[in-house]
Amino acid sequence: MLHRLGLVLATMIPAAALADEVTTFTLENGLDVVVIEDHRAPAVTHMVWYRVGSADEARGHSGIAHFLEHLMFKGTDDVGPGAFSDIVEAQGGNDNAFTTWDYTAYFQRVAADRLDLMMELEADRMRDLRLLPEDVDTERDVILEERSQRTDSDPGALLSEQMRAAQFMNHPYGIPIIGWRHEMEQLSREDALAHYTRYYAPNNAILVVAGDVQPDAVRALAETYYGPLAPSADLPPRVRPAEPPQLAERRLTYADARVSEPYVIRTYLAPERDAGDQEKAAALTILAELLGGSGTTSVMARKLTFETQTAVYASAFYDGTAMDDTTFGFVVVPLPGISLADVEAAMDKVLADFLTDGVDPAAFARIKTQIRAANIYARDDVDGLARRYGEALTSGLTIADVQAWPDVLQAVTEDDVMAAAREVLNRDRAVTGWLMAEEAPE
Repeated sequence: MLHRLGLVLATMIPAAALADEVTTFTLENGLDVVVIEDHRAPAVTHMVWYRVGSADEARGHSGIAHFLEHLMFKGTDDVGPGAFSDIVEAQGGNDNAFTTWDYTAYFQRVAADRLDLMMELEADRMRDLRLLPEDVDTERDVILEERSQRTDSDPGALLSEQMRAAQFMNHPYGIPIIGWRHEMEQLSREDALAHYTRYYAPNNAILVVAGDVQPDAVRALAETYYGPLAPSADLPPRVRPAEPPQLAERRLTYADARVSEPYVIRTYLAPERDAGDQEKAAALTILAELLGGSGTTSVMARKLTFETQTAVYASAFYDGTAMDDTTFGFVVVPLPGISLADVEAAMDKVLADFLTDGVDPAAFARIKTQIRAANIYARDDVDGLARRYGEALTSGLTIADVQAWPDVLQAVTEDDVMAAAREVLNRDRAVTGWLMAEEAPE
């Protein structure tokens, strides 16, 4: 009877459990393929990730990775300009693309029986992009306008851009993904084609397919559409310039009449997640949650917002998924009438007290429970799973690292968190910025 009951319950378990069954294989031309099964809905997410981002650009050509992302929608010999998205939409799906410092990705979300069409379209533009001079000129104006709207018109974005340039003086993480305007204005058709020819190849890409699919069927489709594409023989190694040791804190003040809410922001150099060595990044992930992950229960929120009433908002942030060293940071918005100097001093006192007093065990246990729950719920998000694997694999991690990450987080101890805090929260490796509404005094 118990055996029969077990069989009945097994048939009632949602197919989300299949999301833990990840199938991988590599085509003869070097294309890596990841298949994540989830049969609860007849839909599929199809993503192509290229192991190239803005940090891999040739010096003096900032923004070319993002520029090419736009140009990839300009068509091929078989698909006219703009027709790619129209075809996806006609199938009832949606598509888009995005560029970061470490990768460029393209995705479509469609009905599962349209997967073959998505592969045909994406494989077509992987090696057969057509760039007309007039399309390049038009799209250059588009990215310049994008910079105007998202960066140049936003004082906070301008401060963040300057702070990254100060944090990473030699490493390309200090160069904005969208590019410096004076270099963007010079990007040419030849620049785009050179970047495309070098990096857009099956042996520099990862295909992630997640949803209502079978691995064998995905393999057959991938071999049909992506298999014939020729690999690149001269892929450069992903080696970036090293950052020199930072010996002293760097400080910036940016004043702009458009600022309505001044704030203090500080970032510290911090280690990234490394393949087979994710423990320190896991400790920093929990540290960020402890210090500023919640607007009501985190250390900074309780101390600055409720107890001393010096801030209306305080948070901490860290994302360790990167090829190279990343940042750990804080943002504090002072209560009206509180100066930036006073709110920064209050933030520093909170951090100093934390380094002295250590982790509150109850808060530590609560956050680990919340993280565990979040990882469980994340298995219900097929798009999120596809992005999680694609982001990790293009940032130097492995399938095993992705699958081990929840357990690595749960294995973090209070001592691990404090050790990571003492290592990273070093003002000599920090950049502190003030965003203010008026000019700072002499």
